[in-house]
Amino acid sequence: MSARTAQVISALRQTLPHAHLVTSEATEEYNSLNNSYLSGFESDLSPACIFLPMCKEEIAAFVRTIRPFADDVQFAIRAAGRQPLPGCANVQGGVTVDLRSLTGIEIQDGHVRVAAGESWGAVYKHLELHGLGVTGGKSTTCGIGGLATQGTSTLINGLSFYSSREGFICDNVINFEVVVASGEILNADTQEHPDLWVALRGGGNNLGIVTRFDFRTFKQGSMYAGMVWYFRQSFPDQMAALVKELKSADPSVETHLMLSIAYAQVFGNGNDVICLNQLYYTQPVEDPPVLAPFLHVQPQRSEMNSMKIQTLVEAAMEQSGAGQSMIRCLYMNVCVKADVDTLTTGGDIWCEELEPVKDAPGLMCSYTLQPYPVSQLQKSSANGCNVLGLDPTNGPVVNVLLLSYWTDKKDDVGVISFMQKALKRIERNADERGQLVPFIYWKYAFSDQEALRSYGEENVRKLQAASRKYDPDGLFQKSCPGGFKLFK
Repeated sequence: MSARTAQVISALRQTLPHAHLVTSEATEEYNSLNNSYLSGFESDLSPACIFLPMCKEEIAAFVRTIRPFADDVQFAIRAAGRQPLPGCANVQGGVTVDLRSLTGIEIQDGHVRVAAGESWGAVYKHLELHGLGVTGGKSTTCGIGGLATQGTSTLINGLSFYSSREGFICDNVINFEVVVASGEILNADTQEHPDLWVALRGGGNNLGIVTRFDFRTFKQGSMYAGMVWYFRQSFPDQMAALVKELKSADPSVETHLMLSIAYAQVFGNGNDVICLNQLYYTQPVEDPPVLAPFLHVQPQRSEMNSMKIQTLVEAAMEQSGAGQSMIRCLYMNVCVKADVDTLTTGGDIWCEELEPVKDAPGLMCSYTLQPYPVSQLQKSSANGCNVLGLDPTNGPVVNVLLLSYWTDKKDDVGVISFMQKALKRIERNADERGQLVPFIYWKYAFSDQEALRSYGEENVRKLQAASRKYDPDGLFQKSCPGGFKLFK
């Protein structure tokens, strides 16, 4: 621990004598907290101190305390720690601000106020009692701050069960309660600090620490949801069905689709891959016609079919059960236009690059497609805009996620190399076909991807202007290094 970091910890203890500060001397609690990230890449980092604030006032005091040390001491912001980007929600030798103790959910005037430390599962359970829903994460374990907890201070844009109908998650935030670099606690909405409100809809951890999100709600009952497993030879037809639906003159706004090619040693299917459709229809209607091409794909593993009428909580719990935790994990992504040949060839490329790493212990990886339908992109403008730079007039977009889990640190280089080679070839294939979309989704981005720059120059300038206004000394640029920074 550096002398300056020790001074920060001492100053925090003086300013907040009852604060929950955990250093490595408290071995059991420290290890439990630091090993609770989704990915071992985050747990590889060892902060000098983990600070667990109990309220927004403690976060404001933290910001005021660390400001004089901005040139020497770094900090990170953690929600649930589910984004695997190294250093995004943890920091080596500095202070990690862990928001898990910031809890509370309150329904008020057609919206729900959610403290930044809550999970989507807790929100869904609370709203279910009132027959309500909200545009949120697909997994109960995802944290509110940063969606699948990219560990930053705000939501980016992730998909949800309601993306086609309601738009991106950030577009449904009507107010951010945020601690800015001065230590002030502000509300950012259409009336107060509207420039900050827009910037936080995509700006990550560059502008402050969000302590509460106020979301728009809507009436919601049960839905038809689940998983369908099938075989690779059917994947091209599934791409055709996906593109047909996205480009339909009257596409359904009640559907959310995720299509994947996946490989896992636990499948017990030799060296082959298997395919997965994760399907959601947000009404309690079994086998709706719009899902028929994806539900009835043949041949399929019928014993693994989980489609049924279920609550939002149950659907999100199923998604959580499909994940893993506390292992090596990384994401990379690229966006392309809805084009059958581009998507099908991308899957072929991924399968080719997979071959050399299939023996990596515990490997589970996927080529996953998550569409952004035009109806979703249009909601951004209707709900007040964001800084993501996606234009609905350019048609539907498909996010191509490359995801890998594995168990042994010695395989890091090999697996990362596989993912990078596949991504580069997929990007080049899309570019050569004129189908590449210059947008990278932050939550799924690796450290060598330019997520912020992909928003476009105008939006980057808008974010930089907000940073200069609300953080004139660059506290969140210099001292909070994780994620993607505005002036690099």
